[in-house]
Amino acid sequence: MVIMSLPFMEQTFVSAQASWKEAGTVILGCPYDGSASFRPGARFGPSAIRRASWGIETFSPYLKKDLTRLSLHDMGDLELPFGDKRSSLDLIQKAVRKILSGKKIPILLGGDHLITLPIVEELVKIYPGLHLVHIDAHTDLREDYLGETLSHSTVMRKVVDHLGRGRLFQLGVRSGTAEEFDLARRMKSLVPLEQNSLRSLEKHLKGKPVYISLDLDVVDPGLLPGVGTPEPGGLTFQELISLFKDLQNLHVIGFDMVELTPDYDPTQISSLTASVILREMILTFCS
Repeated sequence: MVIMSLPFMEQTFVSAQASWKEAGTVILGCPYDGSASFRPGARFGPSAIRRASWGIETFSPYLKKDLTRLSLHDMGDLELPFGDKRSSLDLIQKAVRKILSGKKIPILLGGDHLITLPIVEELVKIYPGLHLVHIDAHTDLREDYLGETLSHSTVMRKVVDHLGRGRLFQLGVRSGTAEEFDLARRMKSLVPLEQNSLRSLEKHLKGKPVYISLDLDVVDPGLLPGVGTPEPGGLTFQELISLFKDLQNLHVIGFDMVELTPDYDPTQISSLTASVILREMILTFCS
């Protein structure tokens, strides 16, 4: 009797089928949204990105590169204790430690933006000169949010505590309190999306280890509505891809993509767009 070999759909990001040993880049889902301040549900983001990725091509016509040429491994999602913030952050940090110990490039999928904090806490142990490029609609520089100091609204304030001033650069920001914008101006963290400013940023960061944190609400909500805190006036898809090209010569040692809340977009356009954005980031910064 001949036994047929049946095909099955992989539950990974498209083409991320390399083994842990052979992979140079590792994808990990961090389904945590315990600090969401407006629309919860970002914990479903990583799985939605993976599902949508099977509807996109592995080839980028923008970069003329293909994901199939890379050795990508998808670890899946961490199982995080719902409602236990500290334990969840600790587990994320331990997972990043494992990725870095294997000398692999980490790609983290959120989850809300607070997941960036434990990632940075681990990265600075390996890269003491780490700089962070923060692409987001919001400043995320509050000292606290409703008395809570660990929040997606405070995450960049906490990141500065670890990196020191002068190592945070914020692009696409268009929302925040007066106090946050005042702090950002004093830190000189806001970078205008103009060619002269971006060239100056590239020159300043040349050769330095850079981590990129992308909040999907930087994209205009008319194009990508499935985010936790939508803010009008954002980038188009093409503008975001162009921004990646402006940053492509940086020494990027990893990145995250956060705040996709797929249930707020039943059309699944947000998840599909996030998948294409992830493809472009991988091909821009990891190939």
